[in-house]
Amino acid sequence: MDATSNQPDKMASKTASSNSLDSSSKSSSLGSKHGAENGVLRDTPFAYLEGEEDQDQKNDVTYVCPYRGPVFGALTITNYRLYFRSLPLRDQEPPLVVDVPLGVIARVEKIGGATSRGENSYGIEIFCKDMRNLRFAHKQQNHSRRTVFEKLQANAFPLSYSGKLFAFAHAAAAQPTTSNANAAAVSAGCDGWAVYEPLAELRRLGVPNDMWRATKLNESYGICDSYPAVWAVPKAASDDFLRRVAQFRSRCRLPVLSWMNPRTQATITRCSQPLVGVSGKRNADDETYLSYIMEANAQSDKLTIMDARPSANAIANKAKGGGYESEDAYKNVEINFLDIHNIHVMRESLRKVKEACYPTTDDSKWQTAIDSTLWLKHIRCVLAGAVRIVDKVETMSTSVVVHCSDGWDRTAQLTALSMLLLDPYYRTVRGFEVLIEKEWLSFGHKFQQRIGHGDNKHSDADRSPVFLQFIDSVWQVSHQFSNAFEFNEHFLITIVDHLYSCRFGTFLCNTEAERVAEDLKHKTTSLWTHINSSLDQYLNPLFPSFTHGAEPVLRPIASVRAVRLWKGLYCRWNPGLCAPQHGCQRTRELLSKQDQLFKHVNELRLKLTNRSNNMQTTTRLASPMH
Repeated sequence: MDATSNQPDKMASKTASSNSLDSSSKSSSLGSKHGAENGVLRDTPFAYLEGEEDQDQKNDVTYVCPYRGPVFGALTITNYRLYFRSLPLRDQEPPLVVDVPLGVIARVEKIGGATSRGENSYGIEIFCKDMRNLRFAHKQQNHSRRTVFEKLQANAFPLSYSGKLFAFAHAAAAQPTTSNANAAAVSAGCDGWAVYEPLAELRRLGVPNDMWRATKLNESYGICDSYPAVWAVPKAASDDFLRRVAQFRSRCRLPVLSWMNPRTQATITRCSQPLVGVSGKRNADDETYLSYIMEANAQSDKLTIMDARPSANAIANKAKGGGYESEDAYKNVEINFLDIHNIHVMRESLRKVKEACYPTTDDSKWQTAIDSTLWLKHIRCVLAGAVRIVDKVETMSTSVVVHCSDGWDRTAQLTALSMLLLDPYYRTVRGFEVLIEKEWLSFGHKFQQRIGHGDNKHSDADRSPVFLQFIDSVWQVSHQFSNAFEFNEHFLITIVDHLYSCRFGTFLCNTEAERVAEDLKHKTTSLWTHINSSLDQYLNPLFPSFTHGAEPVLRPIASVRAVRLWKGLYCRWNPGLCAPQHGCQRTRELLSKQDQLFKHVNELRLKLTNRSNNMQTTTRLASPMH
């Protein structure tokens, strides 16, 4: 079927399922029709998002399913998704559905050629960022593969073809019809772009105070183009002094405040490595600046530097002009190396996890296969590093400076995770959104390069699952402390899914400066708007409804015995490994049961109150007159 003939009518839906990433999508026909050959009409199988347009459609494609074998059906490609739906051979047979946002696609390859003769040997293979590989077979004689391949390339990798990501079309199409809805969202506190306000978050932490101040020195991003516009810095440091300090730090990422203990004034600050080089250069301003950070905490006369790298890597960086702080040069400073490996090691580790989980597994070698990926070891190192920071700040009341090489990968993992452990606010839905906006987005984690949004450079050495490791670490903590988090597993998986989907503007670009230049706040929709407008499905029913309040500080067990593979994320496409029931569905059932129990308790209380009142009335009536 030609892509330009008999196009299906659109049924745009602003409330289409957020999880259009599920290979067994439950979305049913919404009543619109697909045109088909011979005039046969078929129900539209999914709800179109605002701005979603058909690009190609084929009714004679075979999906080579690794679990059910070849399945014949219809393939639709839009500017947002690839959607395959099988044509059941029997009336009662449920269709097989594959629904993949194009942003999830890492690369597309043709398989087979004109001389291929084997069954299903001619077609397309799709490699995804969410652990899946998809294979579709085409008939050679009708040349259907060519247009499918071209449309996938153009729409999955728009930035490589002078196009724009779907998030812009999605928001632009929604604006004329959703102005009232947006106003309502803002008034209801659901506007995702308003979730994080830097000065308000600093005030929550008690800044400004006698020792710390807020500054907009970087408002034009001229001092450091990968840092936010607003910083919190020691009050003793003048603006000119800060400019000089920035010159001695990689990428000009000087130490600035991430978090402060309101009780002890112990702080977590973040930065990049100092530019000491092989010769061991010193910088008086940088040394003085770290002493300012130490002196801002009256509870301790020491400062701890947590260098995320293995010590060998930190030493090797001296040859490139970087390095680490010398305890001889920086007085009253102790340095610790946390042995977290670089982005290239993590990328390779995740590749091995994918091989172990999808499409097939060997039960007899399962644990060995997972262990050999070293993924859980890396997660353990991140957790252990965060626990060490918590111990210094909370138990020892010592301020901590965190850095790696450039301070936008491992540093963000450590600061964000330790803040989550220290501060119950970040374990709420809104607080976690603030944490991501602050420690990851505003401080310049390079989401565009690490994820590869919309470009076809699948072998780019800058790609790495750094943020995914952080979300995995959060899941590990939530698994150990099941009632400490307001949000559930579905919330975390939704964030990971839309990290790739390019439906929202939240994770686009590399820095705050780039997002401001692209005007994402007005030209795209925030993921948090989407989540906050339908919170119920993301809430943890065990969050302190039946406890006396949130635990102030969490100290997870960071050992190999306690860290486990997150099957709900990595194994969800493998029916032999994933749980038969989705976590979000189970959560909704628990929430519904909880509501019923609360209602029953209130009814019993009301009956008890009425009975007590009736007894008191009867007693007064029976009392003798005096």
